[in-house]
Amino acid sequence: MPRGALDMMRCTTIRAVLPSVLLLSLSGCLIKPRPMDTGEIQARAVKDFLALSAVEEPVMGPIGLYEAMARAVKYNLDAKVKAIQVQLAHQQLNVAHYSLLPQVAANAGFDGRNNFAGGVGQSILTGRPAVEPFTSSEKNVMSGNLALSWDVLDFGLSLVRALQAADNVMIAEEEKRRIAVRLVQDVRSAYWRAVSAERVLPRIRFLDESVTKALEHTQKIVDQKLQAPLTPLNYQRDLLNIQREVRRLYRELSIAKAQLASMMGLPPGTSFEIVVPERTTAVPIVNLDSQKMEEQALLLRPELRAIDYRKRINAKEAKAVFLELFPSLKVSFGGYYNSNSFLLHQNWLTYAAQASYNLLSVFRTPAKLKAIEANGHMLDVQSLALSLSVLTEVYVGATQFVLAKQEYQDAKNYHQTQAAILEQTQNLWMTQRANDLTLIRERANDVAADVRLDTARAGLETAYATLMASVGEEAVPASMDGQSVAQLAESIRDYWESGGFTMSGVERRTEPHAIPVAH
Repeated sequence: MPRGALDMMRCTTIRAVLPSVLLLSLSGCLIKPRPMDTGEIQARAVKDFLALSAVEEPVMGPIGLYEAMARAVKYNLDAKVKAIQVQLAHQQLNVAHYSLLPQVAANAGFDGRNNFAGGVGQSILTGRPAVEPFTSSEKNVMSGNLALSWDVLDFGLSLVRALQAADNVMIAEEEKRRIAVRLVQDVRSAYWRAVSAERVLPRIRFLDESVTKALEHTQKIVDQKLQAPLTPLNYQRDLLNIQREVRRLYRELSIAKAQLASMMGLPPGTSFEIVVPERTTAVPIVNLDSQKMEEQALLLRPELRAIDYRKRINAKEAKAVFLELFPSLKVSFGGYYNSNSFLLHQNWLTYAAQASYNLLSVFRTPAKLKAIEANGHMLDVQSLALSLSVLTEVYVGATQFVLAKQEYQDAKNYHQTQAAILEQTQNLWMTQRANDLTLIRERANDVAADVRLDTARAGLETAYATLMASVGEEAVPASMDGQSVAQLAESIRDYWESGGFTMSGVERRTEPHAIPVAH
């Protein structure tokens, strides 16, 4: 074919293809932000609502303290997030394992055209054609290969990354443990406040009704001027103060069960009952040596152990930088096939080795090492700061536990005294030697004494859990995967009541006992 005809054909092809390429390029520039449709948002909202409303293990009876802990650890959304993060870290470690393997690539292809790919020869001396047009390839050619390649340097770096991924798994485990400890602390506090609400809310409602009736009676006395104005007004003021205190208690306690339900992962508005223990149930007695407590805290606190793993990751990063200083050595081996019948050998094997080195890595390495050293220094300082904070928490936790124990004993004595006063006041009221205001006031004081005692017990249980958390004790048994709520609750009960702790000297006793002195 003449060269002019070939040039014309090329120009025609370019004119046909160029508009299509320009159109595709412009279409990419015309993409604009698109807000989500109302239907998509509505579908997401319905899906989330159904997920939140679903209860995997419905409440079958009154919930005790250890079942509340079990439900919180198993179904609380924050705990679920940490559990999923642990699973993600394990999957990332699995991915890192596969990066250690050599690369095996399989390729297949097809090349076709409407005419032969031919060529001619031309004399360099005369410029005349040396041979007739010829071809060495068919119009349609199929090819395939299976090749294995392995880079020694990449293997070393992949091994370092896999070891770092393993450390990230341990960091996720420590974070999961920290969340479990916090959940148990919050559940203990919320559970005992809910217990207090179950005990005193009926009495608070009855007392509020009594105060309202007394206020109505007092107002009639003032309106009808049956007494001197100052006496019924003072009486009314005292009643209003009592009513304000009663309603404050009601407001604080009425949401206790809702808060507990949220921690347990129950849908809002779920109706459930809680086990109301006797006020003479066992209370924790802790008598630990302060030095042993501090040593254990520095060994077992999840926050400190997470920093230890980060230090190990940083040290491995330094190894990766040194590995990058070595040249890359890549070896490959593969089998190939080509359907072109003009080839002498349509099947063949290849093998190769290639070494390469980035000369600029020598200048980049010192900067990387300085960054790693700075990060290590930051982690050391962070560990020291956190260690000081941990030791302070141990001291504060021990002090708070002793004070909470003393406060509980004081509240118990106050409760007994108030109960005796109320009994005497009721006797005087029945013999008409005490008025209604005095009786109502002592009833309000008695309800307040109940709340104070239950609040002190909740504070004592919270202080106990806080002290155990400050020294790095586990909140729940280590092996609890696959257990039902009932099984997990029983495991937690055994763990807490049998003293399944790392340190000695932690036990459960029945009261009364002397209050221990912190060392």
